[in-house]
Amino acid sequence: MATFFTADTHFSHVHILRQRGTPFGSMAEHDEVLISRWNETVSPSDDVWHLGDFAGDASRARCGELFERLNGTKRLIRGNHDTNRVLHLPWADLPVESARITVREDGRECRLYLAHYAHRAWPGLWRGTRHLYGHTHGSLSDTQRSCDVGVDAWDYRPVGLAAIIARQDRAATLPEELARDTRKRLSSNGPG
Repeated sequence: MATFFTADTHFSHVHILRQRGTPFGSMAEHDEVLISRWNETVSPSDDVWHLGDFAGDASRARCGELFERLNGTKRLIRGNHDTNRVLHLPWADLPVESARITVREDGRECRLYLAHYAHRAWPGLWRGTRHLYGHTHGSLSDTQRSCDVGVDAWDYRPVGLAAIIARQDRAATLPEELARDTRKRLSSNGPG
């Protein structure tokens, strides 16, 4: 069993089709490509955290059809387009605004802060907690501790922790000495 993350699928959302344009010729094609790539990546026994904006213009029935076709145990961090027709789907847990979780995979333990929106600071930042988000459709650069897991940033498919960490490790960040000095100053003086 593995854990995957995704966001901004925007199933059946006409506006997103205009934004994404190529490679999708129609809304039906958009939805089918995302379902196919999800199921190529995620097995039925895997966990998936969806960080918001599951569907857009889809009816309650269409949301249910889409949801049932997707592999994995699915959890939702609510996004700005997630209305009751999405919130009332049979998620493994009740949808929440954000979550702090620990993922244990391949012998490593990783603390994560999950939210639909990107944050400049988040709970646990200075203790090594990584931040995963959606909403920006790949328009923000990743940092060593923060990463967009939306489908626009990952070839329209969910992404695993190893790939996220590898991308964050390559991300441009402040020099380590500056970050260490900032942490030391904040811990001894408190913020501000």
